[in-house]
Amino acid sequence: MLIDFFFTLKDAKIPVSIKEFLILLEAMQKNVISPSLDDFYFLSRTTLVKDEAHYDKFDKAFGLYFKGIDAIFEKHPDIPLEWLKKRMERELTPEQLAAIEKFGYDKLMDRLKELLNEQKERHEGGNKWIGTGGTSPFGNGGKNPEGIRIGGEGGNRSAVKVWEARAYRDYDDERELGTRNIKVALRRLRKFARDGAEEELALDDTIRATANNAGYLDIKMQPERKNNIKVLMLLDVGGTMDDHIARTEELFSAAKTEFKNMEFFYFHNCVYDYLWKNNRRRHAERFPTWDILRKYTPDTKLIFVGDATMSPYEILQAGGSVEYNNEEAGAEWLQRFTSTFPKFIWLNPEPEGLWQYRQSISVIRQLMNNRMFPVTIDGLERGMRLLSK
Repeated sequence: MLIDFFFTLKDAKIPVSIKEFLILLEAMQKNVISPSLDDFYFLSRTTLVKDEAHYDKFDKAFGLYFKGIDAIFEKHPDIPLEWLKKRMERELTPEQLAAIEKFGYDKLMDRLKELLNEQKERHEGGNKWIGTGGTSPFGNGGKNPEGIRIGGEGGNRSAVKVWEARAYRDYDDERELGTRNIKVALRRLRKFARDGAEEELALDDTIRATANNAGYLDIKMQPERKNNIKVLMLLDVGGTMDDHIARTEELFSAAKTEFKNMEFFYFHNCVYDYLWKNNRRRHAERFPTWDILRKYTPDTKLIFVGDATMSPYEILQAGGSVEYNNEEAGAEWLQRFTSTFPKFIWLNPEPEGLWQYRQSISVIRQLMNNRMFPVTIDGLERGMRLLSK
């Protein structure tokens, strides 16, 4: 069985070796772990995966292979009950939904503080307490046009703040493209220049000079042709962007191939006072946004990638971030980026036909001076053409 598992990992293009596989078998033989699928997952990932960049590929391959055969492992693992377990989905009539009061951001936060002090137990349903499946603006799994999600999963994606530890995954820069047209579209931005020492044979000039020299060889040299385009890519990750992972990975992979001088950072929903490069260590390894603004030269091409789908509070108000109380509004940071890098665009994986129905997209488009383009071949070509001017 484990031999097939080994080949499944190889098929997923994870660089596992026979030596590492034998180490895994030896650990299993010596009963290093209990007969639990969870324990085997961590043991196999530790022994077989050398680079955390392959963790996502490993997770997909592991889930694909062990789907349906986990009965051979522990059936009833000791898992603590989640306090906010979603129990039911409620369907409200338009009249009921219209009757739910929209607090507004400041009043919403004040009311949450009051409820946290008053509530003493778990609550499900209803319209007041923090719980699940109700119409209260606090909790998860219910119906409210504007609330604060606490634990669980969101339904309407209308929360103005999310109180939970969130884990995002890095975009895979080795993902094989579904179409090479994305590379072709990005290639329109590339500019080549000849500078530096003369290291390369100038074939046309050599032929011309030799002909003019009555056939005696006259070698001409020229500087090496180099791609001098510089790109700074800022990628939205997590939340609603989970719906666009495949397309964003294709774009990211193509960009890494076409732009040799490219730097990238991650943000969630909107840029604030720090960014990060590794989603697994985003709380420990942060890059101050001011440092990024000062580090790169103004001729750098700036590309935002995100669906711009969020609460407008996250863009326009201090403290509007869903994760922490940011001192300055996201709009302030976006304006700083566009002022520092005059050549900028925003690439949006959401279908362009939906943009008019999202208030936050309208706000971002205005801040971007309407330089927002869909992640389509035509959209990429229009965006690269604008950056090239």
